[in-house]
Amino acid sequence: MPASDGGEAVPVNRSLGVQLARGAPPVDRSAAWMWLLFCGIGFVVGQVLAAVAIVAAAAAAGDLRSLTAITSASEPPTWYIAATLIGLWAGFLGAAWMSSWLKGTRRLAADLGLRFRWVDLAGIPIGVAGQFLVALIYVPISQHVHNFNQRFAAPSQRLTGGSHGAGYVVIALLTVVGAPFFEELFFRGVLLRSMSRLFGNIGGWVGPTLSIVVTGVLFGLAHDESLQLLGLATFGVVLCFVSYRTGRLGMSMVAHASFNLVAVVAVVTPLVQPLSLIR
Repeated sequence: MPASDGGEAVPVNRSLGVQLARGAPPVDRSAAWMWLLFCGIGFVVGQVLAAVAIVAAAAAAGDLRSLTAITSASEPPTWYIAATLIGLWAGFLGAAWMSSWLKGTRRLAADLGLRFRWVDLAGIPIGVAGQFLVALIYVPISQHVHNFNQRFAAPSQRLTGGSHGAGYVVIALLTVVGAPFFEELFFRGVLLRSMSRLFGNIGGWVGPTLSIVVTGVLFGLAHDESLQLLGLATFGVVLCFVSYRTGRLGMSMVAHASFNLVAVVAVVTPLVQPLSLIR
């Protein structure tokens, strides 16, 4: 059982609120603010690394002169999508590492709740149900948005539409495996825990609710998709609630992966309509 900096044992199978009360990182508000700073640094660095990775991949593919057109294309090639995601996730991983190494116990998995239990498979129905929840939310909205279906599916089409064969398999793996791991590590591992420490002094259910809602909304905003914001933020709140209640990332990662898997399958299966991709 992991111990806090003060040596007190921290329960690993309890809610996040209990873990923080027992001294889990971030151990105080000062450390929580530092974790938020690391989040900001990681996000910005991820954007820079993504841009660098795109240029490097374009040069390797011989498409450097066409990079401007590729960047604005509705269906960019596989190498462009892969470079973007890998660069961004490198920043996310860096934020997690800095948080644990500089203001934690230097045990990243323990500090961020990176644990899995068999019960975390309950995340599969949670992720699938999340797709239907998003669909229901947009039922009244879709009637008032011109070309709603086309506009709503555009991000998913941009992510997967330009890939075929082996390229599509690569994008599917990045979306279903990579995105849930690195994004949960960043948003539910670092961001939710720092928010929970900062809002922890607010009595009763108010503090946890604020941390869950604020983190979920920031998760939606980070995807920079105006039409999809409501759905992404809503499912982000669901993922935050799951992570807060379990005190770990296993179930939220499984739910995130299941959510994305439905959308990936929908792209190649007309019987299943794509709802949203969290990338």
